Amino acid sequence: QKEEQKQFKMTANRFLEDTRTTDEKVQDLINGIDVFYSLFCGAAIFLMQCGFAMLCAGSIRQKNVKNIMLKNLLDACGGALGYWAVGYGVAYESGSFIGTSGDKFFLKGYSEGPGEYIDFFFQFTFAATAATIVAGTVAERCKMVAYLCYSLFLTGFVYPVVVHAIWNPDGFLSAFNPEPMRGVGMIDFAGSGVVHMCGGATALIAAIILGPRIGRFYDEDGNVLDKPKEFPPHSVSLQVLGTFILWFGWYGFNPGS
Repeated sequence: QKEEQKQFKMTANRFLEDTRTTDEKVQDLINGIDVFYSLFCGAAIFLMQCGFAMLCAGSIRQKNVKNIMLKNLLDACGGALGYWAVGYGVAYESGSFIGTSGDKFFLKGYSEGPGEYIDFFFQFTFAATAATIVAGTVAERCKMVAYLCYSLFLTGFVYPVVVHAIWNPDGFLSAFNPEPMRGVGMIDFAGSGVVHMCGGATALIAAIILGPRIGRFYDEDGNVLDKPKEFPPHSVSLQVLGTFILWFGWYGFNPGS
């Protein structure tokens, strides 16, 4: 009981020592709720990495599951490094084509706490989603080193250039540019073009370069098969699990935007 009284007195003293006005306290509460909401939505989006991993794992042959799991992990890890080092600055700093200077590169100018860092985290989850879209396209036919290089380059430069053009007020496609393209510009609310078209176009290029899986349409000597060989998915359960996780992630994607 004495300990409880002591804790109560300490709490009361801290309350009496708080000299902030009511408006300041309310504003602090608003800021805290904004940060928490962005954190929750960002976490839901990041969970989509698990959804993509499960969907990819269930859609390929069992012998390649470990490979695709590691590639999805590389998307999250390599993508975080690329976006932290260069991508975030390229996307959101000032500049006509790309961001060229400022405090967002390596987050070197960030020092004011969660209000700044939460924006980076939320935008990183979008970048990671754009990168992992390609994982299923190159499944079973891409070397690990090549995939890591791709993941770093996409999140560090390719995706941020698209973001800068559309979501940055300095971007030449942005509707919020003082002189928008053709007087209108472009609005992308939650990334249908910025994220998914960028990832989809990258996936298409990768598929063209790599070609089909070995043995799918051609034999070992390069001769066309009379009938394409079927590569059935090894786990429908993982496919459905991945689909539902992705579904859940979209409740962070759109409401968070």
